[in-house]
Amino acid sequence: MLDSIHMGRHDGSSEEDERVRRSDRERGHRGSNTRVTADKPSDDRQKSRSESERKQEGLLKRDWSDSQRDKLRNEEKSEVAKPKLPELNPSDSNAMALGKTGGVYIPPFKLARMMNEVEDKSSVEYQRLTWDALRKSINGLVNKVNASNIKNIIPELFAENLIRGRGLFCRSCMKSQMASPGFTDVFAALVAVINAKFPEVAELLLKRVVLQLKRAYKRNDKPQLLAAVKFIAHLVNQQVAEEIIALELVSLLLETPTDDSVEVAVGFVTECGAILQDLTPKGLHGIFERFRGILHEGDIDKRVQYLIEGLFAIRKAKFQGHPAVRPELDLVEEKYSHDVSLNDKISPDTSLDVFKPDPDFLENEKKYEALKKELLGEDESEDEDGSDASSEEDGSDEEEDEEQMRIRDETETNLVNLRRTIYLTIMSSVDFEEAGHKLLKIKLEPGQEMELCIMLLECCSQERTYLRYYGLLGQRFCMINKIHQENFEKCFVQQYSMIHRLETNKLRNVAKFFAHLLGIDALPWHVLAYIRLTEEDTTSSSRIFIKILFQELSEHLGIRLLNERLQDPTMQESLESIFPKDNPKNTRFAINFFTSIGLGGITESLREYLKNMPRLIMQQQKQVAESESGSDSSGSESDSDSDSSASSSSSDESDREKRKPRRRF
Repeated sequence: MLDSIHMGRHDGSSEEDERVRRSDRERGHRGSNTRVTADKPSDDRQKSRSESERKQEGLLKRDWSDSQRDKLRNEEKSEVAKPKLPELNPSDSNAMALGKTGGVYIPPFKLARMMNEVEDKSSVEYQRLTWDALRKSINGLVNKVNASNIKNIIPELFAENLIRGRGLFCRSCMKSQMASPGFTDVFAALVAVINAKFPEVAELLLKRVVLQLKRAYKRNDKPQLLAAVKFIAHLVNQQVAEEIIALELVSLLLETPTDDSVEVAVGFVTECGAILQDLTPKGLHGIFERFRGILHEGDIDKRVQYLIEGLFAIRKAKFQGHPAVRPELDLVEEKYSHDVSLNDKISPDTSLDVFKPDPDFLENEKKYEALKKELLGEDESEDEDGSDASSEEDGSDEEEDEEQMRIRDETETNLVNLRRTIYLTIMSSVDFEEAGHKLLKIKLEPGQEMELCIMLLECCSQERTYLRYYGLLGQRFCMINKIHQENFEKCFVQQYSMIHRLETNKLRNVAKFFAHLLGIDALPWHVLAYIRLTEEDTTSSSRIFIKILFQELSEHLGIRLLNERLQDPTMQESLESIFPKDNPKNTRFAINFFTSIGLGGITESLREYLKNMPRLIMQQQKQVAESESGSDSSGSESDSDSDSSASSSSSDESDREKRKPRRRF
């Protein structure tokens, strides 16, 4: 019967259809056998067939057309396909459009227009728009703050609702500090100002930074750990955090010392060591004792050992160059510290970073507006009333301001050009007379005379060996104008205070330059009063400087003339620090120093003083005893005279008795 059906349809089909039917016929024969066996089971089993099996069986029927098969396949695909998500439009009121953290970017002008179009100010849509505006404003202000504009940024930041956006502020500060650790002290100063008005905001930030530090320490994330440690150090400097957290942090890092942990601890103590020296000197002493123990153990790398030695040098210099707070960032007088420990369980309150509808939105906004007026002192009404009265005065004030206004070169371009001109003039001249003539033609503004002396001394120090050319040039300027002489005195003091920074060659050239000026009296000798020759007050560099200075003076003047100059009574006050007589230890040190450099002849007065020192001490004691005895009354003096006569007679008798047995013997 199947064959007859296909033969009846074959009349109007093509050869291609015939091939398709033959394949269907072969599948039909295979399927007929299966259908025969499938007819045998009971009716219950037939009812239990699923709908999918029936459709699969229907595909095997050869009398279905191609269009029916395609339709069935499309129906099956539509059942398996996943449902599509609805498309989101940022302009719709659907809350899903903006996501948790803002999602789609909306231009500021469009955001302002959307906020104006919203009539219900307490609606969720308006609250979300104000949240996005608050987030963008806080991020912008935090990202552009620096040491020069922080005083202008703070009022703008207080104008934003920091109570509502405290989570946004903390997240923005931490991200900005992580991106630019060099501005950590600026962010800490900003947090200190916020802490003075809103302590809960600073406390939340401190907790999040501590939590970030814990996570970075557990994960061995060194860059993030360095940033968190530096932030905590500057928060301790600003006294936003108690100093106990600094001691806990250093103890944690040095408990099991490794190269990285010791390096992080050294950086932390360098940043906040100055404030710890004032607040907890005993705690800082314990930290350095631990560093000393690690250094003696020698288990860490050489590079880290050098870091520890550098930290001890910084401590010896009383943390100069590493102040706790820079003057321009010391903005808070009344400081409030938070007691947060590393062992506390801290909740970061990340829900504050995400938008949540506020049922009392309008009331909270009004409260912050009143608080903002108290903080910033905004009196709009007074400004409007006084604007008309002061309009005429403003015109005259503006004219006066224009006359007083002068352009200030903050880039120091003129100063750089002046130094370049002086340098080229010195280096291109044939002799010192030509150089002095050219340098005197340079027009210097008041206060720039010091640059001439500094550049002359700098050029002298850069030479491989000392050239007499620079000494003669400096002599010429000292003789011409007393201002240059005073400037060279200041240069002498500055160079001696920073002598440890100079290399040996530069140190030698500078010492010979000043020795030349002193030898020809171009520089007054009272500048030597700044030098104090004791074992405690000198370093290896300063001793080399003093050695070369006095050796050059002896070559210029001769040992006899130099000794006469040093023995001059008018010079004794200035030379007390070089030839000390306050302590025998310092006197011996000075004598040994000058003897070791071949100038023992100038220490004769010190040697005599040291030799006669016991006799002088006895004389001083006698004078004190005589002054005490001379304070008695006149009556007691007469009694003492009688007593003394009696004592003298008795003493004579005792002497006679002593002599008698000697004669007998």
